[in-house]
Amino acid sequence: MNKVVANADEAIRDLQDGAVIMSGGFGLSGNPENLIAAIHKKGVKGLTIISNNCGTTDKGLGILLQSKQVRKMIASYVGENKEFERQYLAGELEVELNPQGTLAERIRAGGAGLGGFFTPTGAGTLIAQGKESRVIDGREMILEKPLKADFAIVRAWKGDKWGNLVFRKTARNFSPMMCTAARITIAEVENLVEVGELDPDGVHVPSVYVKRIFKGSSYQKWIEKRTVRAA
Repeated sequence: MNKVVANADEAIRDLQDGAVIMSGGFGLSGNPENLIAAIHKKGVKGLTIISNNCGTTDKGLGILLQSKQVRKMIASYVGENKEFERQYLAGELEVELNPQGTLAERIRAGGAGLGGFFTPTGAGTLIAQGKESRVIDGREMILEKPLKADFAIVRAWKGDKWGNLVFRKTARNFSPMMCTAARITIAEVENLVEVGELDPDGVHVPSVYVKRIFKGSSYQKWIEKRTVRAA
């Protein structure tokens, strides 16, 4: 049951070209910094990444875009990344945009083993093109299919050696549902503790969903937009 690996490089030892990766994070909050750096260093290419957004131009997942390692991005918001815009307009990057709630529910559906769900969000818009639609309770709804991945990479505040995870505040974001929807979930944690040290009622992701865990280091915890009050 000890799922601890030495570092991020060891954790992604079997990640190959063309992999589908779910990455936790909202903007730059909760990014798995060590794992993103390891993927960048490994140089794997042709990746499909599922995440709320793709970092910024030079931070977070944005570094994988800059190095041309990403083939397709499935996301909700992409407005803070100029390289994303450039690659998309140049036809170098495939993009699948989702309403944010739809993205979250597609990931949850993948983890729950569902075949899909009907939602009114996006009905009658470009989002609905090519999708099955039905009228349910008098409202037009479109079928959204689940999302799954080969790997999920997340950063938690605390984790034990079995892989139980606790996130801190908004850094939790999409990470818990991503842990359920991937074949291999890898967690980097700021604090790695012994089994039994976590309050069972406070565990956000039970160990059954986590395959590998390690203690991260050198966190920068970037701030996407710093706003300060005038003196």
